[in-house]
Amino acid sequence: MWLKRVAIFTDQTGYEVNLALPPSRIISLVPSQTELLYELGLEKEVAGITKFCIHPAYWFRTKPRIGGTKSIHLDKIVGLGPDLVIANKEENVREQVEAIRELVPVWTSDVSNLETALDMILGIGELVGKKAEASVLANEIRNRFIRLRRVASPLKTTYLIWKNPYMTVGRDTFIFDMLNSCGFDLIWPDYVRYPEISIADLKAAVPDLVLLSSEPYPFKQKDLDELQEILPATQIRLVDGEYFSWYGSRMKKAPDYFQNLIDELGVNP
Repeated sequence: MWLKRVAIFTDQTGYEVNLALPPSRIISLVPSQTELLYELGLEKEVAGITKFCIHPAYWFRTKPRIGGTKSIHLDKIVGLGPDLVIANKEENVREQVEAIRELVPVWTSDVSNLETALDMILGIGELVGKKAEASVLANEIRNRFIRLRRVASPLKTTYLIWKNPYMTVGRDTFIFDMLNSCGFDLIWPDYVRYPEISIADLKAAVPDLVLLSSEPYPFKQKDLDELQEILPATQIRLVDGEYFSWYGSRMKKAPDYFQNLIDELGVNP
């Protein structure tokens, strides 16, 4: 009888994961990491995803769903018989991850910037037997970010992720690092996580640019128009939040998206 090799991996939270290799039934609890597994060619191995794992579209239509990123159904996970679950420190609830860990090996990512995102890609690649493919992908992403032409002059910027109340991003978030990669001069650089801000705060800051994300709050043109009346001298743009917040294989496309945005703003010579 052929036996799988058992290896020990340390995830990005410092937790040791004992895993029988190669894993043949994987459940992903994170949309951006689900898309990464698809990019790495794990069509047959991925046994379950969340209801927010919308890419690729046909996985969203056909793969079993185990709940949301913060409302995981343990019984559905057990029913799928996984030998590996992939989670994320921010996107998943700690207590739920710990409950899963009692039954199944769980590898948890902790991503806050480009470097930790690339480390995540390499780590997952090694976990799932796609080390070479993950290395090629990580190098391609790194090189595309290197070629990105950053904003040439300071542009005081606010990125909004929520309304009622308005919320922005702090310096310890992946979104902040993506904005910094573009060269945007973020207002309130000392804030952490996802702080609330008021209209009075926005007026007082006098931003040159406000970016309205498509997620988690789906800002629309009417929201832009409302803010434009309040900040008539500010450039305001609706942006695709996936390129700023998804830290898997979508990062391969992000620099082109960022470059188009920078060019449209007309802030480079």
